[in-house]
Amino acid sequence: MAMLSANLSSSSFSFVPSRRSQTHKETASVTRVRKDSIFNKASLRTASIEHRDPPQTLTDANTRLRRLCESGDLENIAKLLRVSQKYDIDPRTLCSVLQLCADTRSLKHGKEVDSFIRRNGVVVDSNMGSKLALMYTNCGDLREARRVFDQVRIEKALFWNILMNELAKAGDFSGSIELFEKMMGSGVEMDSYTFSCVSKSFSSLRSVDGGEQLHGYVLKLGFGECSSVGNSLLAFYLKNGRVESARKVFDEMTERDVISWNSMINGYVSTGLTEQGLYLFVEMLCSGIEFDLATVVSVFAGCADSCLVSLGRAVHGIGLKACMSREDRFCNTLLDMYSKCSDLDSAKAVFTKMSDRSVVSYTSMIAGYAREGLAGEAVKLFAEMEEEGISPDVYTVTAVLNCCARNRLLEEGKRVHEWIKENDMGFDIFLSNALMDMYAKCGSMGEAEIVFSEMPVRDIISWNTIIGGYSKNCYANEALSLFNLLLEEKRFVPDERTVVCVLPACASLSAFDKGREIHGYIMRNGFFRDRHVANSLVDMYAKCGALLLARLLFDEIASKDLVSWTVMIAGYGMHGFGKEAIALFDQKRREGIEPDEISFVSVLYACSHSGLVDEGWRFFNIMRHECKIEPTLEHYACVVDMLARTGELSKAYRFIESMPIPPDATIWGALLCGCRIHHDVKLAERVAERVFELEPENTGYYVLMANIYAEAEKWEEVKRLRKRIGQRGLRKNPGCSWIEIKGRVNIFVAGDSSHPETENIEALLRRVRARMREEGYSPQTKYALIDAEEMEKEEALCGHSEKLAMGLGILTSGHGKIIRVTKNLRVCGDCHEMAKFMSKLTGREIVLRDSNRFHHFKDGHCSCRGFW
Repeated sequence: MAMLSANLSSSSFSFVPSRRSQTHKETASVTRVRKDSIFNKASLRTASIEHRDPPQTLTDANTRLRRLCESGDLENIAKLLRVSQKYDIDPRTLCSVLQLCADTRSLKHGKEVDSFIRRNGVVVDSNMGSKLALMYTNCGDLREARRVFDQVRIEKALFWNILMNELAKAGDFSGSIELFEKMMGSGVEMDSYTFSCVSKSFSSLRSVDGGEQLHGYVLKLGFGECSSVGNSLLAFYLKNGRVESARKVFDEMTERDVISWNSMINGYVSTGLTEQGLYLFVEMLCSGIEFDLATVVSVFAGCADSCLVSLGRAVHGIGLKACMSREDRFCNTLLDMYSKCSDLDSAKAVFTKMSDRSVVSYTSMIAGYAREGLAGEAVKLFAEMEEEGISPDVYTVTAVLNCCARNRLLEEGKRVHEWIKENDMGFDIFLSNALMDMYAKCGSMGEAEIVFSEMPVRDIISWNTIIGGYSKNCYANEALSLFNLLLEEKRFVPDERTVVCVLPACASLSAFDKGREIHGYIMRNGFFRDRHVANSLVDMYAKCGALLLARLLFDEIASKDLVSWTVMIAGYGMHGFGKEAIALFDQKRREGIEPDEISFVSVLYACSHSGLVDEGWRFFNIMRHECKIEPTLEHYACVVDMLARTGELSKAYRFIESMPIPPDATIWGALLCGCRIHHDVKLAERVAERVFELEPENTGYYVLMANIYAEAEKWEEVKRLRKRIGQRGLRKNPGCSWIEIKGRVNIFVAGDSSHPETENIEALLRRVRARMREEGYSPQTKYALIDAEEMEKEEALCGHSEKLAMGLGILTSGHGKIIRVTKNLRVCGDCHEMAKFMSKLTGREIVLRDSNRFHHFKDGHCSCRGFW
């Protein structure tokens, strides 16, 4: 490269060949042949080779060698050379022998010729050096070939080009460029093939500077108009992602062939500039350039990426007229184009007409079925493929597994897993990752963990898949444990995808401190520029109760997408800031980002948890009438919850009965929660029967109805429901709460006294209860949910898990630090009142997240304002 740079920077491009210190002297000698001395003992052995011919002259010796060359008899040529002397063989004959060795790629015999030359001190001129270099190059001994170039002045560019090309083929791109630099220094006249050869090496090394210097050199030497050189420069720029530079080369080419057009079209398509590539194809047709199969393949790929099925059909017709339908590449890319454009009927028609279906054909068809959610068809085609005797490859099996994952087909996925084991494909890392993803998306994390543990080799995708699987399936502790193990092993560096997978686990556990650690890692590595990472970070802080931090980060996202806005709106909704959620929703629309179904779920949820009924109805109508989005069960559930929380129970009941789609247990359950809030036992009984019919195995609804009876002190009904639960073999999930103190998660279960600080916590709660009585607060014993004396009820209330967690936070967390508690169930009314009093008494802010929403307790007040 140094020589290349030096030559390019010089003012003149008239290169003078380097001369050796000693010039070769042509040796001319007259051989005197005496009949009694021309053949010695060795030459007699040679004579025996030639059927015991009588002694021959020098001319006859060369003639014999040439005849042996003509017959390709290298064995006898080698034997003859072994007994010959320097002056017996003419250099031209040696060149013929070397050419034969090069043509037959016989390195063994070629080395014998080289040995003869060295042993006898034969002067190697440019012609013989060229043949010698060619022999070594063709035989694959590139080191020896390079030695010849270093020792002999070879004047023809052809031989330099061949060695440069072979070095590049062998992956020695630097060696190819070094040879080019030596060629420049030697003053050898280059041709178009020279630049094509070396351009490939610069391209493979991603040496943009070197390639640009070569481009300048090409222009100065007047090769810029040569189509082959222009094509090689096109390939160089496109491979290095310099599409604009490639287009400039293309536009400046005086003669473009089909390769030029194909390179540019494929370059646009492969770099995501599909529209420009397709426009260029149209321009190519208008210019009268005849396209070929490579053109059509690139255009089909562009149509697939842009879902331009109409253009794809037109090109399909052009291809049929050009008789390309017999080509496998044509059919396979056509099939892939139709399947990616969701035109499965056309894809199936192409597939059916194919006389020679390959694994690529089946894979494209299976992937098309998978994208359209036709899992049964995809699995059926996979079985048919085996029946036809076509062995699925990694891509086929991965496509089937992705189909099973997308459609939650666990049993079918397991059958594919068995096939993988039977065919010894189980150790392929791509298949293992696809298997883990399938099991994770089907909710079978035990199977996913087995696949992960049995993998002989893992990559960062393997870790991301298993961590993300645990997060999505509510195994947050396992996700964080694996993330910590990944950090400890130090074999792989967590990437953007890793933090996107682990942040939901922090959000699920309200692991604020761990989330902050990951935030630091994100900022140190510049991951915040990734919008997925930024959105996940905002969501994590919102779900950990740090709404102010979430908003600050939201404002820092340079390019917000629909997910960014929805996450922040949902965050405001969870915290009961309905007006702020509405303001953000309206701002989003003003900025031209139209809401989708999930956005409306978020804003309706916010209205529900803030008691904003009129605003909720407004958004429900906007969704239906302005945005033309048909409400789903989630939207209906939000409306029912909004009405039920504000006490409009009858209206909510009528709304459910008027729904155009059958209500599910979630919708009736929202009304049942409203019945508990407003103590409407009669309506609750009617609603409960509907819920029990829809989800007879869901313990939560039985417990909710039992609590409604308990709060109304209908203890016989409570006993009846508990008996019903027992008869069905159902178990109630115990209430538990947890708090993170100095990076350690402390878990409390209702009535549990196993924590080391239990005595101190209970003493604190008794003192708080006493102060509450002094200030006129009385325990809300109806939330004890037991049929007992008031004292027993009060003691039961003190054992509620959220009180224990809050007590530990007050005792052990730093002064002034926000106390963050999470509970798996809905907070009870008594705990809610005590949390308000604790915040006033201690001057500490308490953030409690229950199964419904966030409660921010500060100075004796709660952010929920009673809508919880």
